[in-house]
Formats: sequence, C-alpha cells, structure tokens
Amino acid sequence: MKKLLVLMMALMMFLAACSSGTNEETTDAKSGDSSGKEEITIWAWDPNFNIKAMEIAKEYYQKENPDLEVKVVENAQADIIQKLNTSLSSGTTKGLPNIVLIEDYRAQSFLQAYPDSFHEITGSFKAEDFASYKIAPTSLDGKNYGLPFDSGVTGLYVRTDYLEQAGYTVEDLTGIDWNEYIEIGKKVKEATGKDMITLDPNDQGIIRMMMQSAGAWYLEEDGVTPVLADNEALKVSFEMYKAMLDADIVKPNSDWSQFVAAFNSGEVASVPTGNWITPSVKAEASQSGKWAIVPQPKLPGIEESVNASNLGGSSWYVLNVDGKEAATDFLAKTFGSNVDFYQDLITEIGAIGTYAPAANGDAYNAADEFFQGQKIISDFSTWSSEIPQVNYGLHTYAIDDILIVEMQNYLSGKDIDKVLEDAQQQAEAQLQ
Repeated sequence: MKKLLVLMMALMMFLAACSSGTNEETTDAKSGDSSGKEEITIWAWDPNFNIKAMEIAKEYYQKENPDLEVKVVENAQADIIQKLNTSLSSGTTKGLPNIVLIEDYRAQSFLQAYPDSFHEITGSFKAEDFASYKIAPTSLDGKNYGLPFDSGVTGLYVRTDYLEQAGYTVEDLTGIDWNEYIEIGKKVKEATGKDMITLDPNDQGIIRMMMQSAGAWYLEEDGVTPVLADNEALKVSFEMYKAMLDADIVKPNSDWSQFVAAFNSGEVASVPTGNWITPSVKAEASQSGKWAIVPQPKLPGIEESVNASNLGGSSWYVLNVDGKEAATDFLAKTFGSNVDFYQDLITEIGAIGTYAPAANGDAYNAADEFFQGQKIISDFSTWSSEIPQVNYGLHTYAIDDILIVEMQNYLSGKDIDKVLEDAQQQAEAQLQ
C-alpha cells in the first residue's frame, strides 16, 4: 500500500510538470498575440501625420507579410521622451515599444546616453539613398540606428499678390539673403500695410534655420562642446533677427494658433519655415492661387551660407528588445525602400521624405494649384539635397532656453559680443 501511494504521488508530480511545461510553451508561441502571430508595437505622436504615415506603412507591409501584427500607439512627444528616459535610465525595457519616433534634434541625446538600448540597423537599408543631413543625427560611431522619416526642409512661403502691390515678383525673392528680404519687407509693408513675417520671441526656430543654412550649430563637431561666443553664423542670425524688428516688419505671436492665424488671416506677407506648414497654409481655401514658395534666404556675409535649411523632422528607431528583427524588417521594407509607399505619403498626408529614389515618382512631380501650379514637392526635394549637414548633438533645446533670454537682453541694448559670451559661460556651466 505504501509503495502504491508513493507511485501515485510521483505520477501526479510528473503530470503537473508536464502541464506546466505545456503552458509555458504556449505562452512563448503567442508572443503577446492570441492569434499566435508575432506582434510589434510602435510609439509616435500626431495622428494626422506621423501615425497616419505609420498606418500606411502597416498596410503596405502586411500585403506581403500578413503574419506580423503591427500595433501603432499614440503618445504625446513629451510623454515619449519622459517614458523613454525613465525606463532606459532604470535599465528596464518592460512596456517599451519595438519602434519609436524621435525628433532629430533629440536623437543623439538618446543614442549617446543609452547606446545599448537601441538596435543597430546598419545594412537593412541603403543609407546613401537618403539625404546626408538626416543620416548624421540618426547615426553613432559610423553605425545606423535610425531610419530617416520626414524632411524638415524649409522654404519661404510668399503672398504673390502682396509682392505685386509692392512691385516685386517671385523671382525677386529667389536666391536672396536676409538683408535683401528685410528691404523687400519694408517696401511690402509700405505698399500693403502688412507685416512681412510673424515671430514668437520664445521660439528660436528661425535662428536654427539661419544657422544650419551656413553649416553651423550651437555645438562643436563633437556634438557636446558649446560654441556660442565665437560663432559667426549665430552672431549674424541674431543681428538679422534684430534688424527685422527694427525695420518694423514683424507681427509678434505667442503660440502655434496665433502663428497660423497670422498668415491664414492675411496679416503677413511671408512665412519662412519647414515644409510641414503646407497643410496649414492651404487650410485657408480662399487664398488659393495667392501663394508661392521660394528657397529660404541665406545669411549675408557668410560664404558658406546657402539658400537651403532644415527645421524639425524625425526618424524611426528600433529598441533592443524582443522583436527587433521583425521591427527592422518592417522599417526596411517600407520607409527604407518602397517608392510607391512614399508616393502615398505625399498624396495622403503631404509628408516629404528624404528617400532620393522616390523623388522621381508622379506624386513628387505633381503641380499644386493652390500654389499657382508650382511643383512644390519637387522643389522641396531639390532644396533638401542642398541642406548643409550639422551635428545637432545633445543640447539643442537646453541652449535654446539660454539664447531666448539672451536674445531679449540683446534686443534691450546689450552688446552682441557680450550676449554670446554670457551665453557661452551659461552653457558651459549648465551642460558640462
């Protein structure tokens, strides 16, 4: 009887062990999906732009690869930054996505702070097929970690009817520098009563646009060391900003809604900014046929400055978590190589990528009647190839905060050299 009891207990333990092993195997096979399919998760912001682009990519990919479930989750950009920093600094990957969108200005701060947290995707796409200025911020130590998405290529949006009233044509604003822009702005205001530009004193975007046109930035080539005191491009950019205010051609704004309202209401004659503003310009249908886009003005007196620059833009990154191979394949076969996909990005959401082979497609060469039949996407693509490459480094927005304050000091009469020297000292104290 005793032997029988021992035998029964052993048999029960064996069956329990088999049952436990079966459950674990089933869980692994599911990979987080009840259907048994492999699943990847993607984080991005802006449902009408970035997320819509990823949904289009999902449709393209699943035509050929239906066994991969792709889940796109909306998060505010600030929330993505906070969640990434919190998780990666603690060394945990639980709850993180497979793919995440990161703004180019912030990319190096993540890649350098958490080098083992991002999956290298070198070789999964041809980096030489993308604009060089997008490859620099998405790479580290010669290795690719980000796949470029949208271009922040800038342009000067101009009201041609206001120009005509002042005796100018679109050609008169093509290939100019900022001094010439200011002189034209004064004539336009005299003839029409309209300011030439709207600016937010708490936004340094136009300064960054001006600087990058000269191949310059806030930091040395190492992306860490501040270079403000002896930065000629930054100095001239400050001087151009003040010159616009002194010429009384600026309509101030304090937020995004006021910025958009300034040109939608017809209160300003031009908008120098990134191409992503196009949908907002076109939102005022009554102004169709009254706009054109020309290259951004360059900095006067700086030989390296060109009529092309960048403002904003983001790229996709694969985190070093389970599913990284599938995530890499997904990006490579969509954003990394699919010309037809890029045509849909243009036609459906107006997103201009920096994938050179796509520039020959029909969508890139279509005329836009709102802009008097101008082939604006083709023009932006051409200007994108001319943007100087810079290393955004680690501290773009931290230095912005310093310069916003010092700009007000400069406008209040502080000597420009002293302004930049003090900014240099602050940056060195805060960032090193």
